[in-house]
Amino acid sequence: MLILTRRVDQSIVISGNIRVRVLGINRGRVTIGISAPVEVSVLREEVFARENNGQEPATEDERHVAT
Repeated sequence: MLILTRRVDQSIVISGNIRVRVLGINRGRVTIGISAPVEVSVLREEVFARENNGQEPATEDERHVAT
């Protein structure tokens, strides 16, 4: 897992075409904005789990296992 520190109005870019921007921080809650191509699905983790029959997203270790 990559851990970064960002301030309001700062962003990270993933794969050159997905931008995650910190929009605000208020009382310990962070508001983020995500810009991604239409073909990229962006879901909250609990929605992803519900849509995938309770399966958690793969961990970093599981993604890097050679098959």
